[in-house]
Amino acid sequence: MDRRTFLLGAAAATLMPAIARAAFTDYTPGAIQSALSAGQTVFVDYSATWCGTCARQERVISALRQQNPAYNSAMTFIKVDWDTYRTHEVTTSRNIPRRSTLLVLRGDAELGRLVAGTSEAQIKALMDLGL
Repeated sequence: MDRRTFLLGAAAATLMPAIARAAFTDYTPGAIQSALSAGQTVFVDYSATWCGTCARQERVISALRQQNPAYNSAMTFIKVDWDTYRTHEVTTSRNIPRRSTLLVLRGDAELGRLVAGTSEAQIKALMDLGL
């Protein structure tokens, strides 16, 4: 491998987490409720930057969204930082047990939840609930 190929590959690998994360809106207080009130279906990802399970989930979610753009049209994707919001109302009111919890919400209903699941089949099944 030549030096240019190596450097381009290293730069791309460094940017991948930022690119994948950009596909989510970072949570701010009221963001989920505002989206739900506007009639949107919301996919919520409770995660931490240091969490290996969360990183795996994010890779699977990103791949599924690339494979099926209908997810992007049907849902608003919001990432809740576990380290910042673990004791906040956005977490406690929904009885979120831990980071690496994924939810699909519509209106006043929770359509589905996945806790620490990382298989493509599990995450796809959850995302399909939002279509």
